[in-house]
Amino acid sequence: MFFCAISGEPPQEPVVSTKSNKVYERRLIVKYINENGTDPTTGDKLEESDLIDIKASPETVAPRPPNLTSIPALLQTLQNEYDALVLESFALKQQYNSTRQELSYALYAQDAASRVVARLIRERDAAREALANVQATMGITPSASAPEDVEMEEDTTTEGLPQEIVARIDENHLTLSAARKKRKTPEGYATAAELKTYTAKHTIPSLHSASPAGITSLAVSRSNPNHFLTGGNDKIVQLYDRSTDKVLASLKGHTKKVNQVAFRQKEGEPTLLLSAGADKIAKVWAHDEASNEYIPKLTIRNHKGDVTGLAVHPTSTLLALSSMDKTYSVHDLTTFQQIHRSVPSDEPFTSLSFHPDGTLLALGTSMSTIQIYDVRIGAIAASLAPPDAVPFNINTLSFSENGYHLAAPSSHSTVAVWDLRKQTASTKIELGDDFQINKVVYDVSAQFLGVAGSSGGRLFMYKSWEELVRFEEGGEMSDFVFGDMGKELWGVTGREVRIWGLPA
Repeated sequence: MFFCAISGEPPQEPVVSTKSNKVYERRLIVKYINENGTDPTTGDKLEESDLIDIKASPETVAPRPPNLTSIPALLQTLQNEYDALVLESFALKQQYNSTRQELSYALYAQDAASRVVARLIRERDAAREALANVQATMGITPSASAPEDVEMEEDTTTEGLPQEIVARIDENHLTLSAARKKRKTPEGYATAAELKTYTAKHTIPSLHSASPAGITSLAVSRSNPNHFLTGGNDKIVQLYDRSTDKVLASLKGHTKKVNQVAFRQKEGEPTLLLSAGADKIAKVWAHDEASNEYIPKLTIRNHKGDVTGLAVHPTSTLLALSSMDKTYSVHDLTTFQQIHRSVPSDEPFTSLSFHPDGTLLALGTSMSTIQIYDVRIGAIAASLAPPDAVPFNINTLSFSENGYHLAAPSSHSTVAVWDLRKQTASTKIELGDDFQINKVVYDVSAQFLGVAGSSGGRLFMYKSWEELVRFEEGGEMSDFVFGDMGKELWGVTGREVRIWGLPA
């Protein structure tokens, strides 16, 4: 075995000096030569070319540490390791007992707080009842207006909607059903041949913050197609005007990512911007004509889990929310009051969609089933589930405009088209094992079905299910929207909103 003349240690890369015939570690002698230019042993002039590599065979291995060269030393080492483990186990037991004691204190405090809250709720209800009695005695009608941001936190469940709301839904159902039977594709609506030629027309980049990046939801205004609403991972809701390429409003209030956004546009009433987030709340902003700004109108904190779905009823007067707490709720957008909270289901709700007639509400679950409720009475009308499906989140739903079909994922990469009359899947569209579905949506003419996912967007022809066109240039697409008369298709890719249409 060799030892370096400088360090006295076995060299990893031994060399011998032709001047002194001494063995050195190459890196040490080269450094010495660069600094002094001589042999450290004899003092003779020495260059790197005077060093000869020593090829040892077998390769020299470092000696064992002295404390591992005998059985008594090994036993002493093992004894030290065992003592350290015993001491660590004792320390962990102490921490465990301390944590148990802290937990018992916390549970006691939580129980006491719950009792106080229950007593306060009883006192509040009694005060409200007394106030209502006084108002009734004096002939005063309570105001139903909500001039400021209202915090809605009361957690109540009801068996169905109020009778006046049910009457309004039934009237709207009869009107829409009669009109749908006679409805034809609007003149000038985009055709399949035109859709096949669609190319990128406009890209709005760098929306929302770069960290955390990504747009999660998109909604396009019906009254002004240049305005669109986005929600992002940065907890912000943005209203944008693409004609001027300007952000009209940047709305804050969520503390986690925004899951869903929507417009509520009703003739004769101010436009409402709606959002739902992973922070368990939903928010409503109303357009103020005086300041031309959007001001907070309502904050809904009824749910105890992520609010995963948001939809405006066809009457434009009701808002439905679904949540991971296994319930859904319905809110009146005129009085800004909750009018229904469902009984907890067996499975968390991950998405929701209103039937075009307004009487049914479809809710996707985390166990690959779809629960369809009669929204008027809050009861399950049907339950749909793919046979032999591995449980997964149904994160998107879409009713066809004719009301007969419902599109939803039947796996991560397959879209099922359910026939609601037979409650069976009449068609399955395979998208490939590497495709992850983010959104399915029918157009208003019920001619086309759009799918957004991990490989971009795809457009299919209704009934024949022919794939008409793909949009893959932006990568993963998180949302997909049909523009007015199908003349434009909107998609979200990362922080960009892309618009496709007929080539110029």
